[in-house]
Amino acid sequence: MQNLQRSTMVARILQTILNFGLLLLAVILIVFLGKETYALIQVLFINTEQSSTYLLIEGIVIYFLYFEFIALIIKYFQSGYHFPLRYFIYIGITAIIRLIIVDHKDPMDTLVYSGAILILVVALYLANTDRLKRE
Repeated sequence: MQNLQRSTMVARILQTILNFGLLLLAVILIVFLGKETYALIQVLFINTEQSSTYLLIEGIVIYFLYFEFIALIIKYFQSGYHFPLRYFIYIGITAIIRLIIVDHKDPMDTLVYSGAILILVVALYLANTDRLKRE
């Protein structure tokens, strides 16, 4: 009985530490999201070079990554302290798309990245089947 109470208390302490860490991470991500907003405003209104279109697209994809991480943290608290697998897959797909936009010099690498996106989409389909869906 004593061991059960002790393990429950340790689990609660670790859960509290994880929650505070995730809240701190969310605050840091919000700060970076603000900085990215400022950078996008600069690209849109101040920087009128030809490369600004490229920088704008890259900035928008980074913006989506920040939003997805923040949404993942919010979903963690809403879903009873667990991370849904599909959110990690969404983040992975967005990160690979950003990588393709930034580094598309070698066609073979782009093909491999596209294959990785296809694998992630298949994994997303499998994760959303009735057998594996938890929420």
